[in-house]
Amino acid sequence: MTNEQRYETLIVEKERGRARITLNRPEKLNALSRRLQQELRAALFDADQDTRVHSVILRGAGRSFCAGYDLTPERRREGETDTRDDYPEVYRTGQAFDDDVWRMEDAQRDRMTVFDMHKPVIGQVHGYCVAGGTDLVLLCDIIVAAEDAQIGFPPVRAMGGPPAHMWTYHVGPQWAKYMLLTGEFVSGRDAERIGLVWKAVPGDQLGETVEELADRMAMVHPDLLAGNKRSVNLALELQGARTMQRLAAEMDARMHASPAMEDWRSRNRERGLKEALAWRDGRFANPEQRRAWQQEHWPEGPREPSTT
Repeated sequence: MTNEQRYETLIVEKERGRARITLNRPEKLNALSRRLQQELRAALFDADQDTRVHSVILRGAGRSFCAGYDLTPERRREGETDTRDDYPEVYRTGQAFDDDVWRMEDAQRDRMTVFDMHKPVIGQVHGYCVAGGTDLVLLCDIIVAAEDAQIGFPPVRAMGGPPAHMWTYHVGPQWAKYMLLTGEFVSGRDAERIGLVWKAVPGDQLGETVEELADRMAMVHPDLLAGNKRSVNLALELQGARTMQRLAAEMDARMHASPAMEDWRSRNRERGLKEALAWRDGRFANPEQRRAWQQEHWPEGPREPSTT
């Protein structure tokens, strides 16, 4: 099996009954650009069509699996044309609620390939798996993480919510609410404990563990793998999983209308992304900073309990 197609943002290898798809923007910690998401969809469909492939391994190059969505605007390459730039009045570039939902659903169609394709997908998580990285990896069929991986969705602190929602289906309502009401991270080790990932292993054993899992799937005919994956996914659909993805996109758009989001946009526009992220997450960093924030915003301190 050989790599038959070249991608700008991915490395795709095929051998021994598996396709390894590596997110390949290590200088950006594999942040998800629109180009990467579109190429990923194409690579996943190609693996799904290839009768030699039994399973797909989805992983990231460099120091982390994925640092989330790329929040910097994409620029066209020299000589590249795109009719959407020539006709802005007819394509969705506005900030209306429906424009927002439409754009998120457009990206969601790319990610849902992981869920919809017949072949099983194994997520291999190391380093950071943040925000959009969780939107992607939680659609995988089995996730293996390094014990010291860090998994979370900190944008819930100021920017909205996940435009995809598999959290409740993995960990139940209590842990899903903890993750999405605080934006805190969990380690790979704790992610295994709560059921967010199938297994957590020492970092130097991560690749070996994933390859062994792919070895097992390579001994099962793809028709059987597909039937059993789809049975489980249909059970999730009967619990509303697919509908929930559409609702998550709409809920995120609703939260984008919050004053908190406008605060974020202003800071990002005026002070830059780095300072905006520091503002979003700094007060959560440690107890001292949390106390300092509380003292600034609630200087009167805690109220005495009522005796009446």
